[in-house]
Amino acid sequence: MSSPELADDIAGAAGGTVQSVDRAIQILEMLSDASSLGVSEISRRLGVHRSTAFRLLATLEARNLVEQEERRGEYQLGFGVLRLAGHITARMDIVKDAQQICDELTAELNETSNVAILDNGAAVNVTQATGTRLVSVTRQYVGQRTPLHATSTGKVLLASADADVVRQAVTQSLDRCTENTITSPAALEEHLELVRDRGWAAAVEEWEYDTNALAVPVRGQDGSVAAALSITAPSFRMPESSFPDFVEVLKRHARQLGARLGAAV
Repeated sequence: MSSPELADDIAGAAGGTVQSVDRAIQILEMLSDASSLGVSEISRRLGVHRSTAFRLLATLEARNLVEQEERRGEYQLGFGVLRLAGHITARMDIVKDAQQICDELTAELNETSNVAILDNGAAVNVTQATGTRLVSVTRQYVGQRTPLHATSTGKVLLASADADVVRQAVTQSLDRCTENTITSPAALEEHLELVRDRGWAAAVEEWEYDTNALAVPVRGQDGSVAAALSITAPSFRMPESSFPDFVEVLKRHARQLGARLGAAV
């Protein structure tokens, strides 16, 4: 990178953006709108020298995000963009299918159900269905990031995560949500082994008082854990003695969701 470009990047970073990254994204947006463009036109629109535009395009091409047309030499979006978009499509499919499963699970148990996915050190709830009982868990969880160590979905997701994710989770500060929250790294690692062995997780008044939750893994097409399906209820209506019965219902619905995601049944 030349000195002027480096200076631009340093200045951009000070303002919260990186100039070269921003320009690369602009190129992708241009090609999305215009189908294909030449280096000269791209450099003109970016307001940079032709050599700068060419280096940006070469970097994107190396990542298969753009490709050069043989006939005219212009650039167009590459198949790498489809690969990236495929992950978003997969998440959208999870949300659509998960909502139906949550609706069916809640209709059967009349308790609040959720599906959560692992996202950057937290369990993120993507769907929810709420029970209709007079005393129910009515808090809106969709879109909420919940702690991995204190929730049933978080434990399921963490127990099946890569070793690096687990290591990061157990080495950071484990916030105490209630007096029952696991805050010891050693105790959490031991608890995760239990979750792996029995195939489900419980949070017994660990995130919120007077509330218990159970979760089971949902497996995707490749057999890995794609999400966690949970049921949450007042502790008096879902005591620990009732967990095995609830877990069986959860597992049945998790298999149905997994089948929708392409998992073998």
